[in-house]
Amino acid sequence: MKAARSDQQSAVRIGALVPLSRPGWVGAGRHLLAGLELAVSEVNAAGGVGGRPLELVVRDTAADPQRAAAAVEELAGLGVAALAGEYHSVVARAAAARADALGLPFLCSSAVLDALTEEPTGWVARLAPAQSHGWQTYADFLLGAGHSRIAVAAEPSVYWASGARILRDRLAPRGGTVIELDARALTPAALCDQLVGSGATALLLLVGFPEPAASIVTSVRRDQRLAEILIGAPAGQPEFAEWSALLGDDGAGIPFLRYLPERLGPLGLRVGTALHERLGEAPSFVAFEGYDTVAVLADALRSHGTDRARLAASWPQVAVEGTRGWIRFSRTPGIGVWQWAWPPTQVVDRDPAAPDRFRVLHSA
Repeated sequence: MKAARSDQQSAVRIGALVPLSRPGWVGAGRHLLAGLELAVSEVNAAGGVGGRPLELVVRDTAADPQRAAAAVEELAGLGVAALAGEYHSVVARAAAARADALGLPFLCSSAVLDALTEEPTGWVARLAPAQSHGWQTYADFLLGAGHSRIAVAAEPSVYWASGARILRDRLAPRGGTVIELDARALTPAALCDQLVGSGATALLLLVGFPEPAASIVTSVRRDQRLAEILIGAPAGQPEFAEWSALLGDDGAGIPFLRYLPERLGPLGLRVGTALHERLGEAPSFVAFEGYDTVAVLADALRSHGTDRARLAASWPQVAVEGTRGWIRFSRTPGIGVWQWAWPPTQVVDRDPAAPDRFRVLHSA
């Protein structure tokens, strides 16, 4: 028992915030956690941090901002050196606010909301690109593909409202129009009726998954009046195997954003193979984000120790080879946290001829 307590005390603890239960996106959470855990196991196999093992202390946020804030409080009390993770933007914003208030370094893995914090902070850094960067790239793809009249099926949320605003601001100067359809008030059939009369050539899903996204996709695909309309999902829902399993062929040909290079380098290929073995399926970009998060934190811990203030002060000094390129943080206009600007950004879809294969349609 004494040896076990000694080992536990010697470990460098990292708090991990991950959605592992509904209404959180469990598939994304599973991939994020797989990346975090793989990187921790590799760091420990290579001798840990200054001879001390890394230990993940995982908390399920379940897409609940209040639950995430409470988890940050608990993890801070447990003595973690830093926080990692989170996928849902609104949840990450609550976690970032609490981490900032407590003076706890937080490296956000996968949430993209531009206003991750209300005010600029030195305690928070982010690997995922800001929503404005990714969604502007998506708007450029739409225009390039000949779509200028865009309908969005949207649910009320800060994240979805921000996405719609980014699209509108990007499209309007070039003659584009965004038509909002209330996915909360309209049934999928009624939404199809409104879509027919809108003149839109593309419908974007700014809604949760599996519902109502799956029902909307099915209804549109079955409606012969909408045979020519493009369905898009900029938030990335079709990335995960659950999408294909639920929708089958109906889920193909739906462009979405993902944050991977066109070709992975040697590190990315090696990590991708290991993630595939761990997950039992092809890893999403979220799994790579998880791995890169721990790679950055481990490097910072080796160089600056476990003091929280010193660790947070090291964000601008980071220069780490990640699975998707070299990671460095900077201050970016309009972003209040230290930001990797930018990870590789693509618009891709599942190939209708082979839904397990992805096609790159546009790159930033």
